[in-house]
Amino acid sequence: MSDTALLVMDVQQGIMNRVTDPDYATRAARAVAAARDAGVPVLHVVIGFRAGQRKAHDRNKAFGALPPDVFTDDDPNSAIHDAVAPRPDEPVITKKRVSAFAGSDLELVLRTHGIEHLVLTGVATSGVVLSTLRQAADLDYRLTVLSDACHDPDPEVHRLLTEKVFPRQADVVTTDEWAKTLA
Repeated sequence: MSDTALLVMDVQQGIMNRVTDPDYATRAARAVAAARDAGVPVLHVVIGFRAGQRKAHDRNKAFGALPPDVFTDDDPNSAIHDAVAPRPDEPVITKKRVSAFAGSDLELVLRTHGIEHLVLTGVATSGVVLSTLRQAADLDYRLTVLSDACHDPDPEVHRLLTEKVFPRQADVVTTDEWAKTLA
């Protein structure tokens, strides 16, 4: 598994405050624990911006209207949720847009560590997971999506993506199924 890494994406306090599934954090924590137990690197991907600066042009529907001090270093909502809090030796990758690759050094970190297989988790399935999966597939990474360690505010969108769209480019399994492959 030395070429595999678990990406825990956008599991930040301000995003988790909107997660409606009360068991999501527990499942995400199980994925992190399984990776750590097996020696699989855990990389935390967060959205982050400079304080007092515009996030994007007004025409960007996702980020153009964000207030100036949201998801900055001083914003408590930018903190990674306690259930999956990084250990001191686990990288935290800061991205500037939806995909984990956008505006970040993720690809450099992956290449430096010889990572070729990405295991994706995060919030939202239709946001960071979808965007990262598409870009990673185009970059020829091998991909696995932990369907129950991803969350979307729309359960039907989550189902459609994990059952119909993602399997075209990734293996889609549950956290427990993936953990069994690590033993």
